[in-house]
Amino acid sequence: MKRDLSKLSNHRYDLLVIGGGIYGVSIARDAALRGLKVALVEKGDFGAATSFNSLKIAHGGLRYLQHLNFARMRESIRERTVLMRIAPHLVRPLPFLIPTYGCGLQSKQVLRMALTINDWVSFDRNPFDDPERRLPPGRVISKSEYLEIVPDSIQKDLSGGAVWHDCQIQNSERLLISVLEGAVEQGAEVANYIEVKDLLRQKETVVGAQAVDVFTGDKFDIQAKITVNAAGPWVQQILNTLGPQQPERLVLSKAMNLVCKRPLVKKYAVGLTSVHSFVDKHAVLNKGKRLLFLVPWHQFTLIGTTHTAYHGLPDHFSVTESEIESFIAEINAAYPGAKLQREDIPFVYGGMLPMNANQEEGADVSLQKRYKIIDHEAVDRVKGLLSVVGVKFTEARYVAEQTVNRVSEKIGGERSVCKTHEIPIHGGDIEHLGNYISQEMKKNLQGLDESVCRHLIHTYGTRYRKILSDIDEDPKLGARVSEACPVIKGEILHAVREGMAQTLSDVVFRRTELRMHGHPGGESLRACAETMALERGWDEAKVLQEVNSVEALFPS
Repeated sequence: MKRDLSKLSNHRYDLLVIGGGIYGVSIARDAALRGLKVALVEKGDFGAATSFNSLKIAHGGLRYLQHLNFARMRESIRERTVLMRIAPHLVRPLPFLIPTYGCGLQSKQVLRMALTINDWVSFDRNPFDDPERRLPPGRVISKSEYLEIVPDSIQKDLSGGAVWHDCQIQNSERLLISVLEGAVEQGAEVANYIEVKDLLRQKETVVGAQAVDVFTGDKFDIQAKITVNAAGPWVQQILNTLGPQQPERLVLSKAMNLVCKRPLVKKYAVGLTSVHSFVDKHAVLNKGKRLLFLVPWHQFTLIGTTHTAYHGLPDHFSVTESEIESFIAEINAAYPGAKLQREDIPFVYGGMLPMNANQEEGADVSLQKRYKIIDHEAVDRVKGLLSVVGVKFTEARYVAEQTVNRVSEKIGGERSVCKTHEIPIHGGDIEHLGNYISQEMKKNLQGLDESVCRHLIHTYGTRYRKILSDIDEDPKLGARVSEACPVIKGEILHAVREGMAQTLSDVVFRRTELRMHGHPGGESLRACAETMALERGWDEAKVLQEVNSVEALFPS
């Protein structure tokens, strides 16, 4: 992927996508695969905001049983299967476990029935020959089995546990970039660090956007027949450029997930009942409590998610130390065996999600349940503009399909149908992952050790060979960046040349797995910055600035 701003300013596109989160890049890929001429711009780095704040789970929608929403369950189950099909190296089954209590809604009897219904609704969940992609039926386990998996749990009224399978996205940032690479491969022009300052209009029709290069301050126009506002938390800010009369269509909540450097759970993602009461006014069956999930992730544990109302501007978003401490206290109350301390948390994910409007002050946050595709011609008499508000990572491909259907209708002419449910993402053309890895391990892989080779395949799929070819030319690129993780120097170069990484932060947090293993260390950060400097032309002052910027993102 090449960041070529001259192309963006010198062409007229069928579609301009504003926003490079998972929804924006999915829209760009779908449209490009259908033959549309597409441009996409992102004000920061791709996937750096809401899409970055994730528990890395592809949900099948079991929780929608509370709302008796079987249609949405089917939608989620289908999209979970699609992700396993198009990204087999990044998406794999993961067992989930929640405790059962007493004889109410959280009892063994009720949850056994829920798991049975879930199995019926997901009757077609196993279309693959690959046994590694098989999702077993749900089951209920005994109290003793539960305590073997989650020792030191609160045992009052505990009767056992309920087990089902969803999927884990091993590297959601890599999945997003792979989707974007697929769009570029089909001809889309994309650029990060391009901020939209205004929408271009001819009378009552939006005909593109006025953009500015964040690095240089240079302004330019991007012309397009249709513009899709997929800016996530900044959707409202984009709409406000149409004029002060714009109604408020997006109310935000603050979401937070923690990374614990200790493996609190192994093999199972565990849902723990919070001690705090929680009321979902939209649920038919209300448990009265919120679940906190501990998710095994590499050698760490992801913990989430907590939600509070957010009243500030998206650009001013931050997570405070008091909020982190409060969340740690809630986790320890739900699972005393965790004994979490602040020093156990090397990284905190924070992001903004749409919540339902008109909630009472102090009430539990009620998240928006469904995505929205707003046709501004129908609601505001503004032609050429759609806005997309997503609520779930798993649904992004499907929402993109619905969005591009509408774009195609507006542009007119004969267009091909959506193919994103069957065409693998960049590197995902693998029929049987286990067999593929076994076959690749038999080859001479530039002397790399097996753990590095497996890491490369699980991260880049079949496209890992491009990194091997770079090592062919320069064997030093096969060296690890840090002994603590399998990331090699060739990945840093790949991130700059092929992944449009502009800053060291882009590389550390969103192009490689460096930050997944904690602080990479000062020497490793400097080695990465110096590798980037050779490609970007940075001087010593710039290298130091980039290292200091990344250091500031880790807790001291």
